[in-house]
Order: sequence, then structure tokens, then C-alpha cells
Amino acid sequence: MVDVVLSVICVVFTIEAVAPASAMGNVQFFWWGVLIVTFLLPYGMVVAELGSTFDSEGGLYDWVRSGLGDAWGSRCAWYYWVNFPLWIASVACIFPSVLAGVWGVALPLWARIGAELVFVWGVTWAACSPVSDADWILNGGAVIKVFITLVVGGVGVWFAAENGFANPMGPETFLPDLANPDSLTYLSIILFNFMGFEVVATFAGSMDNPRRDIPVAIVVGGVTIAAVYILCGVGIGAAVPAEALNLDSGIVDAVTAMVGGSSPLVWVVGAAFLVTLFANMVSWSFGINSVACRAAEDGNMPRPFARRSAATSMPDGSALMTGVVASLVLLLQVPLGEDSEVFWVFFSMNVVFLLLSYLPMFPAFARLRRTDPTERVFRAPFGGRALAAVLAAPMVEIVLAVAATVVPLGPGPDEAAKFPLLAGTVVLLAAGEAVRLACRRGGSRGRAAGAGTPAPGA
Repeated sequence: MVDVVLSVICVVFTIEAVAPASAMGNVQFFWWGVLIVTFLLPYGMVVAELGSTFDSEGGLYDWVRSGLGDAWGSRCAWYYWVNFPLWIASVACIFPSVLAGVWGVALPLWARIGAELVFVWGVTWAACSPVSDADWILNGGAVIKVFITLVVGGVGVWFAAENGFANPMGPETFLPDLANPDSLTYLSIILFNFMGFEVVATFAGSMDNPRRDIPVAIVVGGVTIAAVYILCGVGIGAAVPAEALNLDSGIVDAVTAMVGGSSPLVWVVGAAFLVTLFANMVSWSFGINSVACRAAEDGNMPRPFARRSAATSMPDGSALMTGVVASLVLLLQVPLGEDSEVFWVFFSMNVVFLLLSYLPMFPAFARLRRTDPTERVFRAPFGGRALAAVLAAPMVEIVLAVAATVVPLGPGPDEAAKFPLLAGTVVLLAAGEAVRLACRRGGSRGRAAGAGTPAPGA
């Protein structure tokens, strides 16, 4: 049980995303509160019921395929996978920034790319190990993340008591300006920080009692994660003005501002931060590679994703495909330059496609509730009209977050800068449809769906 709870914390608590949330200022606490109630609770309950009822390695994909058919299962698997190489590449780029900020090690471009590629292939290698052999990564990552949170939050409270807050603390600073389109973009940042509970369901084969462990881990882990996100936000907001926050290394910057750059505590937090980046990517890789592999076995993703290790049965094909794509994205720094806006557009699409992959889960849940007779060991405490309302809220929030992220909503330069992101999103959506149709013509869908019954037709 401890391992499962720590796995939830390691997967869901995305420590590199804390700084972008803190860059909102005090309004982040408004969004944390609203989205904990309207998104995190419904999402967590849905995943707890599905994960404890249908304990397959396909996780999110199997649930969507069982409820909505192969077409939506294929889309879900594509969205879920395609975000990941972009995400790994973006996290790899944080490493050189932290090295320069904490230890003053400024690497030339070729050395930066080399370090980033080492990170990518380190994650890929770890992703090819069985979960039971890599639980020290998940457990260690969770413990270190909680340690960083306690340091940042505790030192932040001390700093604020001694020096006052670095940001204005008037009541008006805690309320969003809903007339400003930028306020909706905050949705995507907070929602991204909540994603990942379903990854734990793909570890079901390594659990002694997944039907008991998954719901308990999601509840305990969810409460812990909400608390540590808020505590981190308090610590960073106490020391660093929101407008001056570095989105890559905001946690390290906050500790530096509070105790001084020469303090050993800064070096400890910096090193711990880098370790957690690696652990977080490894923990996500297990779930995403399992989903892509299971979809490929059903003929809903390209065949190379279906390759498994003969020795361990791990989804090596998905891991290698992820490593190759992430490496190619990083190599774009050579022709484009490391500061190119086009280069960073790729990373913004990661958030968009991760959010999109969750949209079909909610209607799939509703349909499985109506049509699948499998006994629910854990049953989310809502039904009828309340069920419709509870499921609609997260879907509306995801749609608003994606639209605010990629659709230009005004005439300003910040909105015009969304056009490349919108174009890239359309290209990847079209690529996903092409992959789905190609797999449909050449694949086999003979395996029963995750719920133990044949999947409905596409």
C-alpha cells in the first residue's frame, strides 16, 4: 500500500509545473480551490472506480475502448502517447538551465544537447525495466518531492514572517479577472498538475490487491498532492515576485532568494529537483508505454509499438519510439536555435494533447456504468443527474483550457503567437486520424476489451 501511494505521488505531483502555476500570483489559490472540487474529485473518483473494476495494463485506453469503441480508443492512445516525447524533451531542457543557475555551469549548445539526450535515453532505459524492479525510482521520487515541498514551504513561511511577502497580498489579488482571456489559460496549467492518477491503474499487475489498493491510493495520494501543491505555491510566492519567476527553475530560485545562492541548501534542493525530474518521467513512461503497446496489440496504434521484451514482457517498442521522437525534437535546436519560438511550440503541444486524451474517459465511464454488469468493488458516490453534472464539469474545463491555449482570442501579440501552436495541434490531430485509419485497414481487433467483453464497433 505504501508503494502504491508513493507511486501516485511520484506520478501526479509534477514538480517542474509548480513554477508556472506560481507565476499566476495569488490567483493560483483561487484556481486550486475551484479545480480541486470541480475536476480533481470527479476525475479521481472516476479513475478509482474504473481502475479497481477493470484492472488491465491498458488503463485509460482500455476504458475508453470498452465504453466507446476502437475509433475513440485509437484517438485516446494517440493523444496520450504523442504528448510524451514532447514532454520528455521539454523536461530534458530544464537540466542545463538548473546546472547554470545553481552551480554556474554554462554549457555550449552541443554539450547541452548531449546532456539532454543522456536524460532522454536514461528514461528510455529505465522504462524498459519491470515496475517491480524500478519501484525504488517511484518511491524515491515521491519522498524527494515531498522533501522539496517541505523545504520550500517551511522556509517560505519563515521568510515571510521575517521579511514580508514578495508579492502583494490584497484580497483582490486572489480573484481572477474572468474578462481577460489569459485567465482561462491558467486552467491548463492547474489541470496539467492534476493529471496522472490513471497511470497507477496500469501497475495493477504488480499489485497484490489492486481492487483495494487503487481507490485508497487515489484518495490518500490526491489529498497529499493537493496539499503539497498549495504549500509549494505559498513558499514560492513568499520569496519571488510572480513577474520575476523563472518557469524552469522557480523552486530553486525561491530557495536561493530566501537563503542565498551560496547556501548548501540551494545545492541540495537543486540536486533533488533534478532527480525528481528523472523519476517523474520514468513513472509516467510505465503507464504511457503500456497504453501505446496495448493499443498496438489491438491494431489501434502502429505495429512497432506492440513489441515487447522476450525476457520481461515490458513494452520496449513504445519506449524506443518515444526515445527516438524526443531525441529528434531536441536536435531541432541545431537548425532552429535553442531560443527559437518554433522550438518551444512543440513543448506547448504536450499539454494540449495530454488534456485531450482525457476527454473521452468521462463519457466512456458513463456508458460503462449503464451497460457493463461487472461488479464495482469501489463505486463513485454519484449517479443519475448528479452523475451527468459531475462528468460534464471536467469535460467543459478541459475544452476551455485547450481552446484558451491554442485559439487566438484577441488581437494582441500574445494571442497572435498562438497561431503556430494551433497549426501544430491541427497537424498532430490529422496525423492521429491518419494513423487510426491506417491501423484500421491493416490491424486486428480480436482481443476483448479491458472490461472483459468485446469492444463496441468503431
